[in-house]
Amino acid sequence: MTTRHLYLARHGAADAFGELIGIGRRQAGLLGERLASVPVDAVWHSPLPRAVASAHELARHLPNVPVAEAAELVDHVPYVPGAAETPPSWAGFFDGYDDTEAASGQRLAEALVARFAKAPDATAKGTQPNTHEVLVTHAYQIAWLVRHALDAPPSRWLGLNSANTALTVIEYRNGLPPTIVMFNDMSHLPPDLRWTGFPEGMRP
Repeated sequence: MTTRHLYLARHGAADAFGELIGIGRRQAGLLGERLASVPVDAVWHSPLPRAVASAHELARHLPNVPVAEAAELVDHVPYVPGAAETPPSWAGFFDGYDDTEAASGQRLAEALVARFAKAPDATAKGTQPNTHEVLVTHAYQIAWLVRHALDAPPSRWLGLNSANTALTVIEYRNGLPPTIVMFNDMSHLPPDLRWTGFPEGMRP
C-alpha cells in the first residue's frame, strides 16, 4: 500500500503588504527544525512572497530537498457559500464576490485537491511506497484540504483557521479515507510565537 504524507503549513507571520517579517522567519525556521527528522521528498509553496520566503527559510533545515512553486496553493476563497450556508458573522465577507470570481476560486480548489489530496499511483514506474511532501500555503487552502479529508460539506471550510507555521498532517492511502494525523499543531513554537494569524483572544 502506498501512502502520501502531506505536511501542511501556513506561511510565517507577514506584514500588511504580504511580506514575511522577522517573527515569520523565526517561525518558519523552527518548523524546518521540526521537519528535519522527516524524510521529506519535496517542499511546495504558494506563489505569494510570504509563502515563498517561508518555504525557503524552512528548507534550510532540509538539505537537498527540492523547493518548487505550486500555483494551486495560492491564497484564494475556495468556495463561496450560499446565503443559507453562511454564518451571520461571515455574511459581509462575501460581499462583492461575483459569479466569475466564485467560479475561479472553485476551479483552483478543485485543482488543489486533484493534485495533492490523493495517494501515490502504485502502478506508476518508480513510485515510492511512501512520499512525504511539505505544502507551504495559506489558511483557506489548509481549511479546504481538511474539509475535503473529512468529506464535510463545502461550506465547512469556514471556521477552520490555522496559525502561522502551525502544522497539519494528512495521510492518503489507496482504498481508505484520508487520515488527519494532526491539525494546527504549534508545539515547535515557543509561547510568544504561537497563535499569530488568529484574532486576538484568550488562547490555551
